[in-house]
Amino acid sequence: MKEKEYQGGILRMTTQVRKWGNSLAIRIPSHIAEMLSIKQGSELEMKVENQEIKLVPKKKKPTLDELLAKVTPENRHEEIQLGTEGNELI
Repeated sequence: MKEKEYQGGILRMTTQVRKWGNSLAIRIPSHIAEMLSIKQGSELEMKVENQEIKLVPKKKKPTLDELLAKVTPENRHEEIQLGTEGNELI
């Protein structure tokens, strides 16, 4: 793998495609994996557009418990009363 250039936040390099079982594979250099927080088992989204392949780390969606753990008395708002709408009975 040969690093070509790093300008304006864009890293360009060449790599070789290798056979892996019935598929083809490329290697992600460790310094790039560290830069993008990619580890073994990380999910990447593959986009193919205009004869180009783009791999994007898939962002983990937080669980409800993780979101609720971030609620504090300081960032919690008052209940909002919107009134009735339609045929609701309260």
